[in-house]
Amino acid sequence: MTGDFIKIKCPDCANEQIAFRKAATRVTCSVCGSTLVVPKGGVGEIKGEVLEVVG
Repeated sequence: MTGDFIKIKCPDCANEQIAFRKAATRVTCSVCGSTLVVPKGGVGEIKGEVLEVVG
């Protein structure tokens, strides 16, 4: 399955990290702790800028 992982840019500190698009738990920035993905029972609500689809 392609496109399950995305590279997200944090809206608060501009850190870039990879996250699972269909996350079951809240994904936070590893630098500042800002929320990047909120689980919604399927594809999560993405709070940062999606830079690319990975895998």
